[in-house]
Amino acid sequence: MTESAAVQPDDVRIIRALQVAPRASFASIAAVLGLTEGAVSRRYRRLRAEGAIRVAGVVDPGALGQSRWLVRLRCRPGSVTAIAHALAKRDDVSWVALGAAGSEITCAVRSRTRKQREDLLGQRLPRTASVIDIHASAVLRQFAGGRGHYWAALNGTLTPQEEAMLGSEGPPFTEIPVVTRDPVHLTPGDEKMLEALAADGRASLVDLGQAADLTPGRASRRLQALLRHRVVYIDVEIAPAALGYHARAHLWLRVHPSAVKNVGRTLAQEPEIAFAAATSGPHNILATAHSRDLDELFEFTSDRIGPLPGVQNMEISPLLEQIKQVGTLVSGDRLVEQRSTPARH
Repeated sequence: MTESAAVQPDDVRIIRALQVAPRASFASIAAVLGLTEGAVSRRYRRLRAEGAIRVAGVVDPGALGQSRWLVRLRCRPGSVTAIAHALAKRDDVSWVALGAAGSEITCAVRSRTRKQREDLLGQRLPRTASVIDIHASAVLRQFAGGRGHYWAALNGTLTPQEEAMLGSEGPPFTEIPVVTRDPVHLTPGDEKMLEALAADGRASLVDLGQAADLTPGRASRRLQALLRHRVVYIDVEIAPAALGYHARAHLWLRVHPSAVKNVGRTLAQEPEIAFAAATSGPHNILATAHSRDLDELFEFTSDRIGPLPGVQNMEISPLLEQIKQVGTLVSGDRLVEQRSTPARH
């Protein structure tokens, strides 16, 4: 891949190492990559300070018995930005993007309770005067993005041996039901630990223990339990523009029902695809594509997505602006830290 001027090859190797093992110590990463611990620490801090990456704990509402929804809003001219920023402030809205020449908002809703979701989708948004039309689709199966799935654009950055040496935290990505039949019930201590992880996915066990009023040993065991039960996963958010990807688009696909799984799994292997999921509604697959420019996006969608067996229709919706990305606010194509927190060594 071709990195931007600000991101060097060793930076990309560190980002990939974090994808594989997001909570690995700087010393462990340095040993695998053949760098010094100080060099890894400095590069990580710079990438984080510049908004190129952010490591955060992301709660999966499916483990709590709640579904996830993708929402498209068509709004009156002049109102889109205000509505988008209001949505981005909500904890249960994980990403927000502007498209359709500034008249459409797309967002992902990850409400922790049914009441919270119904308040947003059933009450607040429909009653907003500036919202002309609203369409909400339930996520039925996720193929790319989220726990254990690494943006395929970085495949090959490290050798298989290097990735094996790093190991991986939590179960590997598999196509599991998006809503568990046996929901987890969180304790007040769990909630505090999840808040600390949302601020910094690399927070030390000492910091997590202090947040949850636990010893570091008990905090470690509780963290492993939350990871094992898929309540939370440690996500490495990457600003695509920092790696030279400046054209983003949502791909709304209408696929024959018998081909949805095959198309979704194929999309998950494409370097351009950062997210892909089967959804309810007339477009039964949504994918998010990152390309270096619109010409590359055209070639990708025409040559590799359009010909897939079962694809009946595809709507390409370029994104004008990303307001929020998996729980992280975005400003000028760079990620914004929630608060100032010490980096974990």
